[in-house]
Amino acid sequence: MPRPSDSSQPRFASGCRWGTQGEERVVLFPEGMIRVQGTGQNILELCDGQHTVQEIVAALSEKFSGGDPTKIREDVGSFLEALQQKRIVDY
Repeated sequence: MPRPSDSSQPRFASGCRWGTQGEERVVLFPEGMIRVQGTGQNILELCDGQHTVQEIVAALSEKFSGGDPTKIREDVGSFLEALQQKRIVDY
């Protein structure tokens, strides 16, 4: 599957949503759930079908000042591609 382009607008796939397990925030999907913390959670919070990948990278670059935008773009692309393969994210 291809990586998302800068203009892609990632969002949760059908049947996927935020939930909680105890105090932890998790992503629920038809086959189960995954725990997402740190930067992964920051990325998914912006995957609302409104923000583009470019906007997500810009927001993370601002949040983690000093981060290399090229590296952040690569990491965001890899993360979203892996979640798309698991049918958790569409873009």
